[in-house]
Amino acid sequence: MKTKKELKAAYKQMKILMGVFQIKNIENNKVLIDHSIDMESKWNRHKIELKFGNHRNRSLQKDWNEYGEESFVFEVLSELKKREEENINYNKELKTLQDIVIEELNIESL
Repeated sequence: MKTKKELKAAYKQMKILMGVFQIKNIENNKVLIDHSIDMESKWNRHKIELKFGNHRNRSLQKDWNEYGEESFVFEVLSELKKREEENINYNKELKTLQDIVIEELNIESL
């Protein structure tokens, strides 16, 4: 059994993907752009909300209901690397990065 110190060290070594992503409908090319400090968890939340039919984005939910799960893909648009500095507001940085990505790609997000 691992010690508390070993578990803590293993947790620190885990790579959690942080950045900006899109949920894209491959049938009509509509996209939802979002960001998170843990993209996999955020994607799972979106997916669960869509499967239960209660996603906060009505347009995305409508398309999900119409086209089905197989018509949607999760794509990382920009990754943000964790830095050694302390007191970094990653959520603020990710929101700024999301705005930049939307502007650069000239995408209209749902």
